[in-house]
Formats: sequence, structure tokens, C-alpha cells
Amino acid sequence: MSYKAYYLTPAGELKCGITEAEIKAAFESRQGLLWVDIVETTEGDAEFLSKNFNFHKLAVDDCLSSDMHSPKVDDFDDYLFIVVHGIDHTAESDIVTTTELDLFLGSHYVISNHNVQLYSMNAIRNLVESGDRPMRRGADFLAHAIIDALIDNILPTIDRMSDVAEEIEEEVIRSPQKSTLEAILKLKRSALRIHRVISPQREVLSRLSRGDFKIIGDKALIYYRDVYDHIVRIEDLNQTIRDRSDNALSTHLSSIANKQNEVMKLLSIVAAIFLPLTLLAGIYGMNFENMPELGWEWGYFAVLGFMGAVIAILVWWFWVRGWIARERRRVSRFRLFEVDPEKLIGHIGHATKRRKQDS
Repeated sequence: MSYKAYYLTPAGELKCGITEAEIKAAFESRQGLLWVDIVETTEGDAEFLSKNFNFHKLAVDDCLSSDMHSPKVDDFDDYLFIVVHGIDHTAESDIVTTTELDLFLGSHYVISNHNVQLYSMNAIRNLVESGDRPMRRGADFLAHAIIDALIDNILPTIDRMSDVAEEIEEEVIRSPQKSTLEAILKLKRSALRIHRVISPQREVLSRLSRGDFKIIGDKALIYYRDVYDHIVRIEDLNQTIRDRSDNALSTHLSSIANKQNEVMKLLSIVAAIFLPLTLLAGIYGMNFENMPELGWEWGYFAVLGFMGAVIAILVWWFWVRGWIARERRRVSRFRLFEVDPEKLIGHIGHATKRRKQDS
């Protein structure tokens, strides 16, 4: 089992790294505030949740399962089971990867469960250990802090996707290539993955901010509404990226069609240049005895000179008409969704930057 536990006693004393027996005693006392953060859930963790907290089997199974579950909130009277999603910034992939965070929210406890390391959870743990501020106002405020940090860490990915979309838009105009098409498709898949979890998550946060659940106090509702506003903004930005990727794909296909037209135009120019040359070669290749030019001493050189003059005149004419133009091609390498770690809440660089600004 891999978990970290914190207990804020009724007297205001914060205890870190408490044992399983102390966790159970704190839970049964229904006093103070208990937070247990479980990482990489195993069968032992599932038994730990069932034995010590008596959570519903279906909720525990969702925590144990490696499958991705849709964002939701289930009301079990004494507690809420909340499923929300964020970005897995530890995944090494050219396509954005989402990850699941499960929360059990009770009147005096919060149990969080996630199968990957989350920078947002690191940030909340650091705040708790440095001053227990997120735990001072109750379980509903602690759950809000966890969800808020998770949602805020989506924005750097959205910003990076927007930058990639801009790079793609420039590239499809200048020089569409196979790598450009691959980048467009990866951008579309990433935006679709985010949409699949953000759209239902918006409804979850809406329910949490409307006062539908007695566990969330009236004072905390405005903070949940703030998180709801953030998720709405993220959804709008992601939809914009989806539209831009669709437009980029259409532009890319149009550019490829234009490129094919340029190739056909070039072939037509070559054919137009060699057509009169072929005509001359065909005429003087018939070898009739009565052709007077065949006996001319300078006839061969005159014909070659005339052919060269025809080539020069036609090339000059096509150049003047703008049918022949020199085009510089630039090859771009797309750096996809590598988010600047200093923009992520919970990353060491982000914390150092904030401390410098505060000082």
C-alpha cells in the first residue's frame, strides 16, 4: 500500500504519516479532519478502504479498476464519491493523456485515490505540511482545493495545444508535409480526449456548486462555482482548438491539391517547351531527298540554335507570366504537448518561482 495520511485534531494539531490504526480511530471519532491520499491502488488498498471506511463496493471497485471512468458524483448519504479527470503530465506521449482522480468526501474526512503521480496533489500536500491551510476550513474546502489544483493544471496543456495549432496553421500555408498532417491528427485526438472528460466533468462541478449536497456547506459553494467557471473556460478553449485543427486539416488538403496543380502546371510547361522542338526534330528526321536543308553545311547548327532560342523564349515568357517561380521551403519540427513544468501547480520550479515573486 502506498498512501499518505494527515489528521487535523479538534485542538488544531496536524499529525502527518499516521498509522492505519490511527486512521481508523480518527475516522470513527467523527472529529477533526482526516485526509488520506492513496497512490497506485492495489488489492490491499481496496481492502483498506472497505475495512476502515466501509465504502460501497462499487465505489471501491472503481478505485481499483485501471479503466477510465466518466466523471460523476454519487451520493451515498454519509459521503460523496466524486470522479474527476486531469492531465497526466508524467506520460511520455505525443498525444495528451488524461488521468482519473477519485474522491470520497465526508463531513470530517477526504479520501483521494489516483493511479499516477499528480503535480496538483503534490502542491496540496506541500501546503498541508507547510501550514495545514487547506485543512483548516473543513472537508468541503479541502476537496475544493484538490479539484481546483487538478483543473488549473489543465490550462498549461491547453496553452501548449494552442501554440501547436498556431505553428500548424503557419506550416500548412508555407509547406504542407506528411509531418504536418500527423501533427494535425495528433492535435485533433488530443482535443477529443480532453473533450470526452471535460464535457461530463462540467456537469459534475455544476451539481457540486448548486448546493445539491448537504455535505458541501453554503460558504464553500462560491468556491466550487469558481472551479466551474474554470472548467467552462477550458471547454471553450478546447473547442476553439478543435475548430482550428479542423480548419488546418481543410487547409492542408487544399494546399496539397494546390501542390498537385503546381506539378501539373510544371509538366504542362515542359510539354509546351518540347512540343515545338519535337515538331522540328520530326520534320528534319524524315530524310526526304528533296529537303534542301539537308545539304546545307550549317543546317545542323542552325536547327540547334533555333531550338535553343525557342526554349529561351518560352522559359522567359512563362517566367514573365508568373508560371515559373522560385519557392523556398521550410521544414518544421513540431514539439507537441511538452508543457513548461514551471507552469504546473505542484512542480518544484513553479513553487520556486512563486516564492521569488512573493519575496
